[in-house]
Amino acid sequence: MRLASWNVNSIRARSEQIVTWMTRHAVDVIALQETKCRDDQFPVMSFLAEGYDVAMTGDGGYNGVAIASRIGLDDVHIGFDGQPSLRPGEPPEPRAISATCGGVRVWSLYAPNGRRVDDPHYRYKLAWLEALAGFTRLELGHDPAAQIALAGDWNVAPLDEDVWDPAFFADRTHLTPPERAAFGEFLQAGFIDSARPFTPGPEVYTFWDYTAGRFAKNEGMRIDFALCSPALDDRIFDAFIDREARAAAGASDHAPLVLDLSSTGFPD
Repeated sequence: MRLASWNVNSIRARSEQIVTWMTRHAVDVIALQETKCRDDQFPVMSFLAEGYDVAMTGDGGYNGVAIASRIGLDDVHIGFDGQPSLRPGEPPEPRAISATCGGVRVWSLYAPNGRRVDDPHYRYKLAWLEALAGFTRLELGHDPAAQIALAGDWNVAPLDEDVWDPAFFADRTHLTPPERAAFGEFLQAGFIDSARPFTPGPEVYTFWDYTAGRFAKNEGMRIDFALCSPALDDRIFDAFIDREARAAAGASDHAPLVLDLSSTGFPD
């Protein structure tokens, strides 16, 4: 099984490029973030034509998440219990969707950006991550043998080596102690940063801003992760970040993250 996660920065602008990439790399399941379209605008036919079923949630704004699978797409859930809203009285933003695909509970997650440390969006980000951590901790605690992948754009760089220049982010979001602590709660619960052992070291990024020639200078950030339950992590035998996909003409500012899973644990 090959599982991928990709912040596509507008699914309608890149659907053909994304599906072509998926088929070329034999992706079975993909978690997509920042789709930026309503459900009725989602280019479903591009995926169906290549044998992928799709579940999505979006409101046409800057959010939106989806899962596409060619190995089953069952028990779809939008959001999670306790998911906070940006503003009181408003429905939660479309930032989380989960489904069972080939026996794996796959989540597509798009954590709030936070904007600035003095912005209400930053407090919302921390509350959102805290609520998700609480929900998924209970999910894993209920069934320690569960196959769960929390995949997506976390908008957190948990280690200094995950950004091109930590000093540049000294007064900015993504590296603050509260954000890193919030990310750490998932690891404390037992989830594992499963791709990192296969993509080790500094200057291994998943995001490069469009501005200031960041990609050409490799001034990036590692903010996209697949946090896997122990049972699922036991099946992972390879992973990679496809930097070439970011280099393509008209590409998203994120690169896809890919995990390869054996059928029944590590191959002999």
